[in-house]
Amino acid sequence: MERTVVIIRHAKSSWANPLQSDFERPLNERGEKDAPMMGERLKKLNVVPELIVASTAKRAKLTAKKIAKAVGYNEDKIQWEEKLYHCIPQVFEEILYEVDDKIASVFIVAHNPGITSFANQLSSSFSIDNMPTCGIVVAKMEAKHWSDFNSVDKKVYLFEYPKKEI
Repeated sequence: MERTVVIIRHAKSSWANPLQSDFERPLNERGEKDAPMMGERLKKLNVVPELIVASTAKRAKLTAKKIAKAVGYNEDKIQWEEKLYHCIPQVFEEILYEVDDKIASVFIVAHNPGITSFANQLSSSFSIDNMPTCGIVVAKMEAKHWSDFNSVDKKVYLFEYPKKEI
């Protein structure tokens, strides 16, 4: 079965309140615009989720909800995972291993630096220095089970971000 994993870095966050905890930072004005715009871009490219899993940090939650709405995914079905907050790349794999095998397409919304590291582990033919805010990497693979993720070849076929010319 062809499986698609879409990793999304949260949109641009606000630093307006210097006393606010990192976990509670909301999106700034640009982030508020970029998240739905990127969701629309994914929808036009026919990249839609059967499952969205997102960090519980405020900026990631807001990004996930805006993208969900833009692609026509019920935001009440977003799976919230606290362990995605500033996680190491192996946590992304753990998340995928837990996905029901009936699901073929998963979006994961999380943070740097782990998301950049995970993106760079997807394929030897893909490498980035830094995943931009609201950046999206889409990889496809043939796998019977999500638990096969680490042992199958993956092909990154899309790298999108708000400032990329389309």
